[in-house]
Amino acid sequence: MKKADVLLFYHRLAEANPAPETELAYVNPYTLLVAVALSAQATDVSVNKATRDLFTHVDTPEAMVLLGEDELKRHIRTIGLFNTKAKNVIALSERLIADHGGVVPADRAALEALPGVGRKTANVVMNVAFGAETIAVDTHIFRVGNRTGLARGKTPLAVELKLEKVTPAPFRRHAHHWLILHGRYVCKARRPECWRCPVADLCAFKPKTPPPDAAKADTAR
Repeated sequence: MKKADVLLFYHRLAEANPAPETELAYVNPYTLLVAVALSAQATDVSVNKATRDLFTHVDTPEAMVLLGEDELKRHIRTIGLFNTKAKNVIALSERLIADHGGVVPADRAALEALPGVGRKTANVVMNVAFGAETIAVDTHIFRVGNRTGLARGKTPLAVELKLEKVTPAPFRRHAHHWLILHGRYVCKARRPECWRCPVADLCAFKPKTPPPDAAKADTAR
């Protein structure tokens, strides 16, 4: 995608959603870290349902350790891989207390050193909690980057590095959210909704999918 098209691409996404936010519910950097860790291979909706009650009385590493692994499992049992995730959340909480005085660090290396925290989780926390210009490449952003031609790559890291390179400075702070929301609600995996996409004319994906009514009309002919 040409530089001018990239600029226009982000400009249109920004026009449609000037102040994008994460759809994960959280109350502070710690609960954000926990929510993002729980969201691996799970939807934000399912995580929010599981943590709605949990975060009302457990919002610090100390409180989480006091809660214990078994009780945490009870809260998050509706989320996939809840046994492993519960173990990791307790372990990362203990590590935060031991190594960081119970405070979530605003540093990628320190975050990735926590149990169950990878680059994607660290990038989300740095972006949402601390305002860092990081881009966490999940399945949605990986798809959008490759499908549109904005940032093609064979791995999430390759797409992330390409996005960091091509994303204009004014859009770096919110690029993560614009791209993930675009992939979640418009540039969907099975059937992208090209007919209502604000950047369809800039996108390399062909053929563009028609509106559902148009597809039905073609079938009826």
